[in-house]
Amino acid sequence: QVQLVESGGGLVQSGGSLRLACAASGSIFSINLMAWYRQAPGKQRDLVAQITSDNFINYADSVKGRFTISRDTAQNTVYLQMNNLKPEDTAVYYCNANLKKTPRDWTRSYWGQGTQVTVSS
Repeated sequence: QVQLVESGGGLVQSGGSLRLACAASGSIFSINLMAWYRQAPGKQRDLVAQITSDNFINYADSVKGRFTISRDTAQNTVYLQMNNLKPEDTAVYYCNANLKKTPRDWTRSYWGQGTQVTVSS
């Protein structure tokens, strides 16, 4: 089995910072991509940032210049450093990984359970 476990969410004032972490564990052969998504109440789940095994990085326009995604390949962990947080960043943040469990496996998508980030004004 594969598990993605997020940590680092919480309550912060506007302008503050938080750092999220997501560790993937279990039967993993390779991880092609790791990403962070977020979902606010009553809204769809949207991509925040993603990083590939080749270190190609993509950000949502709304977080460019404020958020930084990074990855520890050896630890199968992805981080999201969030600076200058705004109330509109309030959401549940989900970790996502596209990975193979064996060399012959299809690449499959896995999700963490989510961590709440609340930014007060």
